[in-house]
Amino acid sequence: MALLVAQILHGLVGLVRSPVSATLPQIGSRLFLTWGILWSFPETHSHILVTSLVISWSITEIIRYSFFGMKETFGFAPSWLLWLRYSTFMVLYPTGISSEVGLIYIALPYMKATEKYCLRMPNKWNFSFDFSYASILSLAVYVPGSPHMFTYMLAQRKKALAKAKAA
Repeated sequence: MALLVAQILHGLVGLVRSPVSATLPQIGSRLFLTWGILWSFPETHSHILVTSLVISWSITEIIRYSFFGMKETFGFAPSWLLWLRYSTFMVLYPTGISSEVGLIYIALPYMKATEKYCLRMPNKWNFSFDFSYASILSLAVYVPGSPHMFTYMLAQRKKALAKAKAA
């Protein structure tokens, strides 16, 4: 979890070139899914969407870290790895995002039944919070967020592959 938060901070302070507008939603959704859904609601563990989520995230990170590891170590990455880095998202984003959305939806009845992470009034802060409503709000964020992330990656792909072709 600390590694995910560090990725956001690295973008904020300029240690990496990735813009925070692209990193924050991706890392935020991973934190929310791992802690807020999977860890908090074990009832979701046996669903097939956990498998597709883990496969999507894992393949993405294996390719990503292999690509950047090769670039840092040797100063370049093979063209096939560059192509994988900037092309596999076309399959892995939709499967990963669909898995994320599906798991949040599947967890909603358990959230309502347990009222986990809910704060009801009256209390000393005079504040109320319902985790299931916050989760529904997060689902609504996927509507504009998913096309934004996909479009961002398409632009990155075009730029990276054109740069490699020119070299």
